[in-house]
Amino acid sequence: MNAPLPPEVLKQHLIDPEICIRCNTCEETCPVDAITHDGTNYVVDPGICNGCMACVPPCPTGSIDNWRLVLRSEAYSLQEQFGWDELPGEKPLPENLADGAPADDAAAAPSTAAVEAPVASAPSLPGASVPPWSAAHPYVNLYTHKAPATATVVGNYRVTDEDTGSDIHHIVLDFGNVPFPVLEGQSIGILPPGTDAQGRPHHARQYSLASPRDGERAGYNNLSLTVKRVTEDHQGRPARGVCSNYLCDLAKNDTVQVIGPFGNTFLMPNHAGANLVMICTGTGSAPMRAMTERYRRRIARGTNGRLMLFFGARTQRELPYFGPLMKLPRDFIDINLALSREASQPRRYVQDMIRERAADVLALLADANTCIYVCGLKGMEAGVLEALRDVVVQAGQDWSILHDALRREGRLHFETY
Repeated sequence: MNAPLPPEVLKQHLIDPEICIRCNTCEETCPVDAITHDGTNYVVDPGICNGCMACVPPCPTGSIDNWRLVLRSEAYSLQEQFGWDELPGEKPLPENLADGAPADDAAAAPSTAAVEAPVASAPSLPGASVPPWSAAHPYVNLYTHKAPATATVVGNYRVTDEDTGSDIHHIVLDFGNVPFPVLEGQSIGILPPGTDAQGRPHHARQYSLASPRDGERAGYNNLSLTVKRVTEDHQGRPARGVCSNYLCDLAKNDTVQVIGPFGNTFLMPNHAGANLVMICTGTGSAPMRAMTERYRRRIARGTNGRLMLFFGARTQRELPYFGPLMKLPRDFIDINLALSREASQPRRYVQDMIRERAADVLALLADANTCIYVCGLKGMEAGVLEALRDVVVQAGQDWSILHDALRREGRLHFETY
């Protein structure tokens, strides 16, 4: 067993600014509000953090999983962390204390002796923190802010009707001879050019892949993204999204700086007969498109399970990829469109459609080969979970037991923003 840390020593939790893409997942997840941020870095308050590890599994990049053994009196302050461009190296401890330090790697889970408060239990997360058992091995963090990969734009197409306010683009990036292996469900970071109001380079923005592992064009070293042009904030006030507008305005042969890939849990299963239930809204359709296309390319092998899609948007004309989606064979994918502002139809949200298809959803939930993927706005998490719970409870079953099994077995995944 590891020796406990001396009381003078702290295993301090730090976030690597070179890898962090400022997605805010860690701050939202932390149960004790130890994580905060400014316009530059995400940081951990050593006076609050209790080492519960709740923030580690959801982080898409692994930047959150960094630790340094320091004297408590010399712990890195928030001010120091806000000013970092990279993590400091290990500082040697005094010899009389070094012998009492644990022999494990500095990135391991902190000893209970290293915390000043009782370890809080991790919050109940909605989805799994492990991938499906048959998922392929992902490569992550191959390219960083300091050493990004360069990709060339080979296509930029609007995938919503021109007369709608929802300007969503399908953008294809080619990496040429630069290795950039990806899997369905992973994401990349785009480094927009220019600087922010403080004169610092813009942070990377994260985008889910919309293409399968063998490329947007099969057999080529390229990938695609689904990007919505941001012209207003969540309160409806005018706001120009730095990276979304940059991407939507790119022309063929322009080059882009890319970091990543990211993500090691939101991955599709690979075993024959695996079923997918995909629930998404708007640009949350990107990973669903990637998985669907992977399955479509395998049709001839006869190894696919069932695909069931719940896809939400305001109107049909604001659904990205609507035309290609409607051309897919009905016996290949079960499509359920939830339109909330279609004049000729009653309002429907994805959770409403899940309840309407309760019998089929229940049958898939009962199959151990089924994985569920949810991608879209953060607010949809609660509604989807409630709908799944209703489906199960109305059938006289215990949702809490099934929910726990889905998470434990890597079969229920959320990627919301």
